[in-house]
Amino acid sequence: MNTVLNISHSILGQPWRWRMLETDARDPGFAPDDLVTQLLLARGCPRDALDAHKAPSIRGFMPDPSIFRDMDRAADRLADAVQAGEQLAIFGDYDVDGATSAALMILLLRDLGLEARPYIPDRMREGYGPTGAALVRLKDEGATLIVTVDCGAQAFDALAAARDAGVDVLVVDHHKCAAALPHAHALVNPNRLDETEGAEHGHLAAVGVAFLLGAALIRTLRGRGYFADRPEPKLLDLLDLVALGTVADVAALRGLNRAFVAQGLKVMAQRRNIGLNALITASRLTRAPTSTDLGFALGPRINAGGRVGKSDLGVRLLTTRDPAEAERIAVELDRLNEERRAIEGIVQEAAELIALNQSNRAVLVVAGHGWHPGVIGIVAGRLKEKYGRPALVIALDDAGLGKGSGRSISGVDLGAAVLAAKEQGLLVAGGGHAMAAGLTIAEDHVDAFAAFLSERLEAAVARAMGDRALLLDAVLTAGGVTPDLVTAMELGGPYGMGWPQPRVVAGPVRIIKADVVGNGHVRAIVAGDGGGSLKAVAFRQADTALGQALLGAAPHRRLWLAGRAKIDDWGSRPAAELHIDDAAWAD
Repeated sequence: MNTVLNISHSILGQPWRWRMLETDARDPGFAPDDLVTQLLLARGCPRDALDAHKAPSIRGFMPDPSIFRDMDRAADRLADAVQAGEQLAIFGDYDVDGATSAALMILLLRDLGLEARPYIPDRMREGYGPTGAALVRLKDEGATLIVTVDCGAQAFDALAAARDAGVDVLVVDHHKCAAALPHAHALVNPNRLDETEGAEHGHLAAVGVAFLLGAALIRTLRGRGYFADRPEPKLLDLLDLVALGTVADVAALRGLNRAFVAQGLKVMAQRRNIGLNALITASRLTRAPTSTDLGFALGPRINAGGRVGKSDLGVRLLTTRDPAEAERIAVELDRLNEERRAIEGIVQEAAELIALNQSNRAVLVVAGHGWHPGVIGIVAGRLKEKYGRPALVIALDDAGLGKGSGRSISGVDLGAAVLAAKEQGLLVAGGGHAMAAGLTIAEDHVDAFAAFLSERLEAAVARAMGDRALLLDAVLTAGGVTPDLVTAMELGGPYGMGWPQPRVVAGPVRIIKADVVGNGHVRAIVAGDGGGSLKAVAFRQADTALGQALLGAAPHRRLWLAGRAKIDDWGSRPAAELHIDDAAWAD
């Protein structure tokens, strides 16, 4: 069974297996000659593509934008607008992917001489995606072309209203599509069911699709001689936005997305974007951001605007020319993020009480009155992590209407299931992608919807949970977890969804000291048999079997600790620490 250290049942009840043998069983005897090669192969990189993946470049992974349906039609219409100086509006979603997609289009069009107007709907008053009223209002205020980003693929009524009002709409999206498509001048989405070559890139975030449209637009204008007397925009300078939106939207970091993030982090390190520079400062980052920082420091702060503040704060931050305004917005987003944390804690506590009674469900569906719709996606992610199965959290209002957000596990396509529920008449609206979905539902349909999801996804969830194992890349002594090791492993990145961070086993170790800090985190100092100590942290595990084992381990008992090696740079010299995912008794 390829078990690591013969551990078939850890403290968290799962087997430990080698990642390399799980993903490359065709040649289990292959012995790569360096750590990075081993990490890449273990994540599914073909051997003939090792060089490209060790240094992922845009040139090496970029497809011809024309392979996507409607791409050339969209680029032609945008080029017409640029050359004619039309009034153009960018309609974006209120999350990070929407904000970065809108900002990318606005900044690119600004460099082309056209100042586009952003429009981000208010989460509480308008909900997700374009409405007919909003699109018609934009037209009445002068817009002759509207581009929707990270939304619109299922906006049938809204786009019909825009058509009747006589305004062209370009849809740039990545969410799951039904067989029927709404009316639009062009609809660019790699997840269209009639997509052919472009379907290979269905894992792109909307900001990645927007980048490809930007490339097609520049090429179209170049062909028309638009740059005969003006410089071409440097599209690659906007890769910092693409990286941020891609990671924050939990898009799979394979193929083109790896190049987007790897190169985008390099651009971000130069801190050219005034707003991002201010946000990095407000996030108290003193070094160049990493992929992890995009997901856990920068992304949540931009999201906080759409969740509990003003929906357009993110776009305003990312497109401002004024450093003073950027600083004000970044500080406000940092404050809103703290407010979001407090609200999230209240909703999470209530949701977990309901989830306790759903142990027999394949998919957790919890609903409550008075829950803030801005945090339900985060709470759904927490439930998914805790119970190891897909989870949806629904905030019900006084009128009996619910706004829901869901998060899934690998191997279970939640977006397709939500779309199917909508087609069955169980939802007012809904859609998403494999790992995340959103919906609107009548309160009296919640139970039927929950039953539908459990029945539809039961087999997929059972397979995913049956295959559950902690995949590991290396076994080390406690003293082997060093800053040099962390630096070496980072060369196999960027890491994220679909390209998991390396996980190592350290031990056997004894617990020297363990206590609870922060919001249920277990902090420990451990020592190996050969001497040397290591700092370790198990996040949000104080009330789990893992946390209790760490806190209650007798001085003579030894454990193997599995987790991710990280750099702790709070002290005068960088040190390594282990973020614990699981443990197993060694004695």
